Amino acid sequence: MLAVRAAEGDEEAFEVLVRHHGAAALQLAERLMGSRAEAEDAVQDAFVSAWRKLPEFRGEAGFGTWLHRIVTNRCLNLLRARRPVADLDAVPEPAAPDHRSSPVRAAESHAAARDLDLAMRCLSTQQRVCWVLREIEGRSYESIAHTVRISPEAVRARVFRARRVLTEAMAAWR
Repeated sequence: MLAVRAAEGDEEAFEVLVRHHGAAALQLAERLMGSRAEAEDAVQDAFVSAWRKLPEFRGEAGFGTWLHRIVTNRCLNLLRARRPVADLDAVPEPAAPDHRSSPVRAAESHAAARDLDLAMRCLSTQQRVCWVLREIEGRSYESIAHTVRISPEAVRARVFRARRVLTEAMAAWR
C-alpha cells in the first residue's frame, strides 16, 4: 500500500518506507562493502534509485525484497568499480568491548573479527556477495540467484568456494 502511494508521488509514504527498511538496507550494504561510509553512500544511492523507479515497481515481490535487490546491485556496481587495495593496515577501529566480557575474550573477538575481515577480502566480489546473502542474510539460493541474476547452481558454487576459502583462512580459530 505504501509503495503504491509512494509511486503516485506521496513523499510521506516513501519516508515511511525508508524508515522501515533503512536499517536492514544499511546492514546489508555494510556487510557487502566492508565499510560503513561506503555502505551509507550505497544505500542513499539505492533509495534515490528506488524513488525514481517506483512507478516501475510491479509488486510481484514485497517492497523490501525489491529494495534488497537494488541495494545489492548498487553495492555490486561499486565493488566492481573499486580498485583493488592491498593496504592491510587500514583495519576498521574495533567496537568498544562489552564491559561484562573479559579482556582476553575481547582481544580474541577482535582478532577473530580482524582475521575474518582479512579472509573476506580474499574472496572475489561474486563469492563475497553470494556468501553474505546466504550465510549472513539467510537468503535462499533461488532468491540470491534472482538478485544477482545468475543460476542457483552458480550461487551454490560461489558459496561453496567462499566457504572453502574462509574455512582455510579461519582454520586457526577452530
